[in-house]
Amino acid sequence: QVQLVESGGGLVQPGGSLRLSCAASGFTFSTYAMRWYRQAPGKERELVAHISSSGGSTNYADSVKGRFTISRDNAKNTVYLEMNSLKPEDTAVYYCNAPRGFVANYWGQGTQVTVSS
Repeated sequence: QVQLVESGGGLVQPGGSLRLSCAASGFTFSTYAMRWYRQAPGKERELVAHISSSGGSTNYADSVKGRFTISRDNAKNTVYLEMNSLKPEDTAVYYCNAPRGFVANYWGQGTQVTVSS
C-alpha cells in the first residue's frame, strides 16, 4: 500500500526557515521522481519542486527558486524540502507526490506551513 507522510511544517516568522520531510512506502522509491506541491486557501494546488529519481536533477517554480531546495535520501525513502527566506505568500499546505503511474494517485495528509509575524 502506497503511503506518503509529510512532516516538518509549522508557524514561522517571515525570513525564517523550515525543513519538510516526506516518508514514502509501498513502492520502489528510488526509481521514482518526486515532487513537492502546495495549496493555499482558495487556490489551486501548485507544483513547487521536482527531483529526479537519482537526485541528480531538480527543478523549481519561479516563486521559490533560490530559496527552496529539494533533496532526497533513497536509503531512507524520504524526500525533503528545505525552505529559506520564507514569505507570507509561502503559507500553504505542502504535499509530496510521486508523479508516475498509479502511484501518482496517492497523496498524504500534507503539512501546514504558516509564515506570519
